[in-house]
Parts: sequence; C-alpha cells; structure tokens
Amino acid sequence: MATPPVFSGQQLLQWAQRTADELNRRRVEINELNVFPVPDADTGSNMAYTMSAAVEEASHLETSASAQQVAEALAVGAVKGARGNSGLVLSQVMRGLAQAVARETPGGAIIADTLSAAVSFVDRAIADPVEGTVITVLRAAAVAAAEAAKYAADPAAPTIAEVAGAATEAARVALAHTPSQLDVLREAGVVDAGGAGLVVLLEALDPAETSADEYPSAGSDSLVQSSGTQITTDTALPSHSTVMSHDTVTPHGMGAALEVLFMFTGDLDELERQLQPLGDSIVIARLGEDHAKVHIHSREAGAVIERAVHLGDVSQLRLETLPPGPTTQAPERLLVAVTPPGSLARLYESAGAVTVQPGEDVVAEILSAIRRLGASEVLLLPNGLLDRRNLAAVENAARAFEQTVTILPTVRLVSGIAALTVHDAQQPLATAAYSMSEAAGEMRTAVAQRDSDGSVVVTAHGETVASDPDAVAAVARTCRRMLEHGGEQVSVLFDPLEINRYALAALGGELDIDVMVYPADGLGVVAEIGVE
Repeated sequence: MATPPVFSGQQLLQWAQRTADELNRRRVEINELNVFPVPDADTGSNMAYTMSAAVEEASHLETSASAQQVAEALAVGAVKGARGNSGLVLSQVMRGLAQAVARETPGGAIIADTLSAAVSFVDRAIADPVEGTVITVLRAAAVAAAEAAKYAADPAAPTIAEVAGAATEAARVALAHTPSQLDVLREAGVVDAGGAGLVVLLEALDPAETSADEYPSAGSDSLVQSSGTQITTDTALPSHSTVMSHDTVTPHGMGAALEVLFMFTGDLDELERQLQPLGDSIVIARLGEDHAKVHIHSREAGAVIERAVHLGDVSQLRLETLPPGPTTQAPERLLVAVTPPGSLARLYESAGAVTVQPGEDVVAEILSAIRRLGASEVLLLPNGLLDRRNLAAVENAARAFEQTVTILPTVRLVSGIAALTVHDAQQPLATAAYSMSEAAGEMRTAVAQRDSDGSVVVTAHGETVASDPDAVAAVARTCRRMLEHGGEQVSVLFDPLEINRYALAALGGELDIDVMVYPADGLGVVAEIGVE
C-alpha cells in the first residue's frame, strides 16, 4: 500500500500513539543510557510520559479532527505534560509539527518542516545547548530531511518514506557519534539518552520500520559498559561541554540540587535572564510568546520560584531531588578564555572553554582557574582583553606550576571564537596551538563603534573602512569591503541593544556567503566583524 501524500488527523494520532507505546516499551533501556546532564536514569520515563501526555490531549478530539487540530493538541499536551530536559525538547518537536501541518504541505515536506522548526524552537528554548546530546541528533535529522525533500523524485511532493527514511538514518548516525562529542558519554560507554528517544520517534513515522533492539554504544555491543576509568570527586572537572566559569562553583555546604518544573505565563525573556545565575540545564519550552513550560536544575529552588512568581503566573509546580552530577578526572588540556560576562561567556563555555572576566584581578583569576582545575596543558585566549603587563604576569607566574601554559594570539573576541572552532583535543599541544593560532591570525577583523555624532564607524588596523548612521548598513558595507579579498565565512559579534539580530542575519543572503551572528551583551562596542 502506497504511503499517502499527506497526513490525516488519524494518521498523526496513530503515529503519536506508536511513539508513546515504543518509548514506554523501551523506557528502561533509554533510562540506562542517562548519564548527562545528571545521572538520574529517567530520560526514557520522561520522554514516554511527555508523549503520553500529548496523546492524551489529542485523544479528546473527535475522530473527524483535522491534521492541524490533532497536531495542535499534541503540541499543547506535550508542553503541559513535559518532564525533564528531554521531555521539553520533545515538546518543541511537537510544536514544530503543529507549525508544519498548518501549512498543509505534502507529508514528506511536513516532516522536513517539522524538524527544521523544532531545531529553531529548541535553540531558543535551551539557554546553553550542548553538542553530543539530543540537540545534535535533532539537527542532523533536520538537515537530512531538508536535503531529502529537496532532491526527492518529485520535489514538489516529497513522500513520507523518502524524508522519514533519510531523517531516521541521519539521526542514527549522529546518535552513534555522540560519545565522541561528550566525554561523559564516552567514559560511560553509552550514547545520548535523549538522542536515542528521538530516534524512536523518527522510526515510528513508518509503521513498517523495525527498530533495532539496541542503540549503538560507544564502541561496544553493550549499551552501558564500564570504562575502567577512576572517577573522583576531588578537583574533578565536568565534561568540557559543560564547563562552568570560576565564579559559578557551588559553595560548600549547600543542599542538593533540585529539578524545578513549572508552567509560566509572563515575560519569558526576562524570566530566562533572571534564572541564569540560579542554576543550569535551563529550558523554556514555549507554547506561545508568553506561555511556556520551564525547567531548571538549581540549588536555590526557593529563589527560582520566588522570581518566577514575581514575574508572572506559575502553575503545575514540580520539584525533584537530583543525584550528584557526573564528574571526570582532571583534563589533560584546559582552554581558558578572557571574556565579558553574559552571552559571550556562555558562547565560549559551550565551545569548551573556562571563562574569566576582565578586571583588576584577572591575572589572579586566570591562575586560580589553572591551579584549581589541574590540567597539565593550558591554552589561554586573551581575546585582546589582557595588556602586555597582564600577559607577562601570567607567563611568569605559570612557571611555578607543573603545567604548560601557552598564550594564543587572539586579539579580538571574534578571533578567539575562530581559534576555538579548530581546536582538536586529540592533537598534541604544539599542533593544536599552531592550528588555533593560524585560524585566529588568518581572520581579518574589524570593530564598529559609535562616534560622538551618533554614526557607527568601523575600523580595521587603525583605518576607517565604513561609516553610517545605521549600524546594520555599516556592518554590511564593511563585510563587502573585507570580502573583496576573498573569504568563506563572516562572523559578527554584536551588541543586541545596537543591532537587530534578524536584520543582521539577512546579510547572508545579500552577501551570498555564510554569516554567523552572535548576540554579545557586554561587548563594549557596536560589533566585532571577522572574515575567514
């Protein structure tokens, strides 16, 4: 029987029910994979519960309900019933489905549009996304689905089988690679639990698809294996993808961390801003612009609830004690980056660096981080925020340590990002330092600042390259001029108070080149521009 070109309401509900049933059947198996962000062995249970809540909401509809009605009900049920990080991510996939179905496109296109929208929703929902998790698997599935839809036998009407098959296969491959991206997974010998649950969801799109009894492991036939690595709690460093800056270390004597979940109606952006200092694993799964399910791991649950109540309406509050987070041995190599606090620090941390804020005590803070975290090799990214005196002080003081400290020539924050993107932890220190220095040095950079008359003036190596009252126009002119000498990618760090990110993001189409934009509160200038 040929696959229908579009989803009906009943087809969507049947798929959702298959997904819920399969997640429930395999919940113990997925739970055993759960070692990140905390080893609380509930990812499978949370995803099964979330999907069941979605199905329950949709089951109240009439059997004649349209695909759009069913999809919207699934989204509402998933968001309201979401549990845990993985459940909230799953709820955003359901939101993506509701958005895609509303367009009444062919079935294959719905799958591609669903996954694309889900990536956007999840990126917005998760405050500090970590690669090697369900996010990575979702993104891989979305890219493959889009490609399959584009190059289908009939691009105007890609089939469900064409797109779902490609998305599922890409998700499986990405899942198998998660241990190479996240140390905690590699040491436990497992793949990411949330990513495994997402593969189940994709497999369920095709009832004829027979899912494997086992997910791929980190180089073993067993889902969970002993790594043989000695795990300690003494001066241990979290996985590089979850490294916290020095000023977020939990004081001795604080109580156990709690998982806090609640529905919230109010200013979601302000809520996220106020929750940032109170915990981690923050997920704000939106059902609308002012209505969301909120998730956070915190040792200050009282403060979390107090701030949420102050900012809006709170309901469905749920608290659960978390086990201690995963730890690993001190790393062989540590990346230390000098950055202003806020979004830039979070960006660097997500790339594996420990961040230190510039200031009077910056040298002491750098040395403290180096000593405390105990890495034998240290790469320091000054990012133009340390003067020669500071650099000399770090180098001289580091000689007393039994550690090798290498200072990289990152003269701007944007060039520091370029250096981080090419870091390979498997390479010897000298090779890694050379590659990172080369990436930073080859990036052509410029800085945009406002002058006394309000115009945005952009300079590069002391020369004015553009001037315009409009910040976006000034950046655009600068990019065009810098690209006259060639380039493959443009990176822009920008002050969100000065520049609208969406206007800036449109530059990619205008320039016909990849443009990466990063909001950077605390940047101190209008923008930093880098061309690679």
